[in-house]
Amino acid sequence: MPSTEPVGSDPAPRPKRRTFTSEYKLRIVAEYDAAPRNEKGAVLRRERLYHSHVKEWRAARDAGALESLVDRRTSPARAKKSAAEVENENLRQQVERLQKDLAGTRPHSR
Repeated sequence: MPSTEPVGSDPAPRPKRRTFTSEYKLRIVAEYDAAPRNEKGAVLRRERLYHSHVKEWRAARDAGALESLVDRRTSPARAKKSAAEVENENLRQQVERLQKDLAGTRPHSR
């Protein structure tokens, strides 16, 4: 009996990339640094992390760059404005332009 799926389709869903909050990163770095030498690997295995994660997060913490602990590839650059907010901003700009035009065409009263 032939398969109903097209040839070359991947039945497994694409895995999602994990993201970590700044608080989580700082907590893990502190826990890793406080762990005895022979238990550091256990922390990494439990959290399913690599030593490179801890090195990167520690360097960012030591540089005082808490914002750099946020993964810019996966976090939004800024919150999206709603359609109403965008329309309001456009209307405000239009009103300002029209007021300037009107002020320029009015005869000066003395």
